[in-house]
Amino acid sequence: MNDKLNKYIQITIIPEYSAFDKAHNIEHAEKVIEESLLLAKHYHANEEMCLTIAAYHDLGLANGRDMHHIDSGKILMADDTLKTWFDNNQLLVMKEAIEDHRASNLQPPRSLYGEIVAEADRSIEPLYTIRRAIQYGLCQFPKEDKTWQYQRVNLHLEEKYAEGGYLKLFLPYSTNAKNLEKLRKIIKDKIRLQSIFNQLYQEETSAPTRQNALCTNKHPRHE
Repeated sequence: MNDKLNKYIQITIIPEYSAFDKAHNIEHAEKVIEESLLLAKHYHANEEMCLTIAAYHDLGLANGRDMHHIDSGKILMADDTLKTWFDNNQLLVMKEAIEDHRASNLQPPRSLYGEIVAEADRSIEPLYTIRRAIQYGLCQFPKEDKTWQYQRVNLHLEEKYAEGGYLKLFLPYSTNAKNLEKLRKIIKDKIRLQSIFNQLYQEETSAPTRQNALCTNKHPRHE
C-alpha cells in the first residue's frame, strides 16, 4: 500500500463523510474500505485502486441522493492529486466502478473493481443493516412516529433484501451471501423483526450523539 496515498485519503477524503447522515458517515466509509481491501487481496486486484474507489464512492451525496454515484465519479476525476499515483486508464476504471456501485443499478458493474466496491458497500450484517435503515428514517423523516418508522423500515427491507428484492451480489468470497440469508430469516419473522427494531430504535432515539441535525431535505440520503 502506498503510504502517501493512504495518508492523503485519511486526512483529506474520509473526513468529508462527517457531513453525511449516520448511515453514510465515516464509520460506513471505513467499513467499505476495509471490506474492499479484503476482497482486493482475495481477487488479486490493485489495492491502491480499491482503497481509492471505496474512499470516494459516496462523496457525491453532498449534491443529493439521486445522482450521487455519478457525482462521486466526477469528484474523483476532478481530483488532480490522484494523478500522482494513477494513470488515466486507472482513473477511468475507478470512475466507472464508483458509478456502478449503486445497489439499485439495473446493469452489473463493468469491471472487477466495480464488483468489489458494490459488494463492499452492501455490508450485509443483519443488525447493522436494520440499524442503518432506522438511522435513515430518523434522519429524513424526523417528525414521523415510531409506528410509521417501523413500517418504512419493513417496506425497505422487503423491497431490497427479501427474496426477489433488487439487491444484487457479485462476489461469492464475501460474507454477504451468508449474512443475507440470516437477514431474510429476520425479515420473514415479523415478531423478531419488530423486537429488533424496538431495541435499535430505542438506542438511536436516546443516543446523545445522534447526527440527525446533519440531515436535511436539501440533500436526501439513502440506506
